[in-house]
Amino acid sequence: MSNLEPLAPEPAVELYLDQRKGEVSEQTLSSHGYRLEQFVEWCEEVEGIHNLNDLTGRKLHTYRVYRRQEDDIKPVTLQGQLSTLRMFLRFCASVDAVHEGLAEKILLPSVPESEQASRTTLDEDRAADILEHLRKYQYASRDHVVLRLLWCTGIRMGSARAIDLEDFDRDAPGVELVHRPGQETPLKNKEHGERWVALRPETAEILEDYIDGPRADTRDEYDREPLLTTAQGRVSTSCVRNAVYGVTRPCEYGPCPHDRKPEDCDATEHSLASKCPSSRSPHDVRSGAITSHLLDEVPVEIVSDRMDVSQKVLDKHYDRRTEREKMEQRREYLRN
Repeated sequence: MSNLEPLAPEPAVELYLDQRKGEVSEQTLSSHGYRLEQFVEWCEEVEGIHNLNDLTGRKLHTYRVYRRQEDDIKPVTLQGQLSTLRMFLRFCASVDAVHEGLAEKILLPSVPESEQASRTTLDEDRAADILEHLRKYQYASRDHVVLRLLWCTGIRMGSARAIDLEDFDRDAPGVELVHRPGQETPLKNKEHGERWVALRPETAEILEDYIDGPRADTRDEYDREPLLTTAQGRVSTSCVRNAVYGVTRPCEYGPCPHDRKPEDCDATEHSLASKCPSSRSPHDVRSGAITSHLLDEVPVEIVSDRMDVSQKVLDKHYDRRTEREKMEQRREYLRN
C-alpha cells in the first residue's frame, strides 16, 4: 500500500527551488531551475507523466538515455544534470511525492578526471591587453570596473555584484564581502565566505573614478547602495556575465583570430558575445586570476583565503599552470 501523495512535476520543482533559497547562491539556484525545467518538459510532453508518483527507476533510465541521445550532450554535462535530478528526487521523497530511494536508482555516467574541469581560462597576457584597452578607451566604465575587479581579486561574480558602496574602503584600499541572503546578495560559501579583500592602489583609483563619474546613483529594492549599478538598481548576474563575455572578445581590442567579418558574425551583438569562440566567462577570469597569483609566487594558502576556495578545489578546478611552469617554479624556489 502506497503512502505517496500526488504532486505534478512543475509545482514540485517550484517547491524544491523555494526550499533551496538561502542555501545556495542565486547562480546555483538558476542553474538547478534550468536543468529541472528540461526534466519537467520530458515528463509532461514526452512521457505524459503528470504525477511524480508514477516515476520508476526504469523511467528514470529512459530519461537518462533520452538526454544522452536526443540532445547529444557531453558525459560531464549529463553527470551534472543527473546529479541535480538526484537532489530534486531526494527532496520529492521527503514530501512523499516519490518512493524513498528512487533518486539512488539514477546511474551517473563516469567521466575521466581530465574532462571534469573546464580547461578554458583567461591568460595573463590577454588580461593585460584587455585591461589596457579598457583603460585607454573605456576608462572607469562599469565594464572596466567589472573586469578589473574580477581579475585583480579573483572573486566570484556573485561576490562582485554583492558589494555596496559602504563595503569599499578608499583609505586602506579594500572591499568587504558580506553574506546577505535575505537581501538577494548571498555569498557562495555563506558566512564562511565573508572577508576583506585588499585592492591595489590602481584598482582602488579606478573604482573611485567610476563611483565619482559614470556610476548610476541608484539604490536597490532594499535601499542599499550597490557598487555596480544600472539605471534600475543593482546589476544582475547576467549583466556581469555578459559584460565579461563582451570585453573579452578579441575583436574588441584587436583583429579577429577566427577570420570572421564583423557584419557576418553574430557574436558582435552584445547579448550574443558568448558565441565568440575566444570570449571568456567570469569563471575563466577567476581561474586565470588564480593562476596568475600562483605564477607570481603567491603562496597557495594566501590564494586559497583571498579567493575563498579550498586548496583541493583550487588545484582541481582553477590552477591552470602547466606542469612545465610548476617545475620551473620549483627549480627557482630551490635555487633561492
